[in-house]
Amino acid sequence: MLGTYVDPLPSFVSKRTGRLHASFHQVGAATGRLSSSDPNIQNIPIRSDAGREIRRAFVARDEDHLLLAADYSQVELRFLAHFSEDEELLRAFREGIDIHAYVASQIFELPLGEVGADQRRVAKTVNFGIVYGQGAFGLARTLRIPQSDARAFIEAYKARYTGLDRFLQRCIEEAKETGVVETILGRRRPIPQVHSRNPNERALGERLAINTVIQGSAADLIKLAMVHLAERLDAAGMATRMLIQVHDELVLETPKAEAERATSITVDAMANALELRVPLVVDASVGPNWLEGKG
Repeated sequence: MLGTYVDPLPSFVSKRTGRLHASFHQVGAATGRLSSSDPNIQNIPIRSDAGREIRRAFVARDEDHLLLAADYSQVELRFLAHFSEDEELLRAFREGIDIHAYVASQIFELPLGEVGADQRRVAKTVNFGIVYGQGAFGLARTLRIPQSDARAFIEAYKARYTGLDRFLQRCIEEAKETGVVETILGRRRPIPQVHSRNPNERALGERLAINTVIQGSAADLIKLAMVHLAERLDAAGMATRMLIQVHDELVLETPKAEAERATSITVDAMANALELRVPLVVDASVGPNWLEGKG
């Protein structure tokens, strides 16, 4: 952690400005997500306490400014519900139900209020595993359970959410028939692997077909939101400015006097960048540094 993330950061600080200026690349990832380098600001770990503490080192320019962090809540799963039009998933998101607990209640056939932490963890892993095309082997390894149990979870999931399974198959068939898949805004990605004679390559192609539609559409969304947000901040004559983008999160620097208004504009611009069949939810908070800005 120290050698990989902490030690190199000071070398990237500009002698002229005293600030760190990362580079962002529009076509750095095949799904359409922005990538970052010098340093890779998107690669700072957040799952460990030590990793989160690194964010404390990223501070606003002075005591009169704050960092505003805003990120989409479960955006890829919301796109999954949008594209699949599965009634169960649509209802959960529209009613603001905890999607992982909701799925757990369906898979384990429990009342929502009786879902425990372990069942929710399984459902969360299955939810995101579906997005990334994870099979029974991968799920079993992640959850450290027998492969037969993992397969049963996946089968129960697909049996319950039939609209979802149809969507997944539609992504794969589109890739096979046309050689490409499209994101929500029509950006196309070739998936030649689906025609490979190698079964492992074909399986990879199927995973890419699904993942590109979901993750690529999430990339479309936040890029569009960034454009809308920049336009609104400029039109309002505000000094608040975007600093970085980390996948589903935007970090801005705002004068303290603008913080409340900047937060409102940011949340609104992000939540309304695209109209989906489910609401887009944005969590935002401000603080003197990136860690505390995450609330």
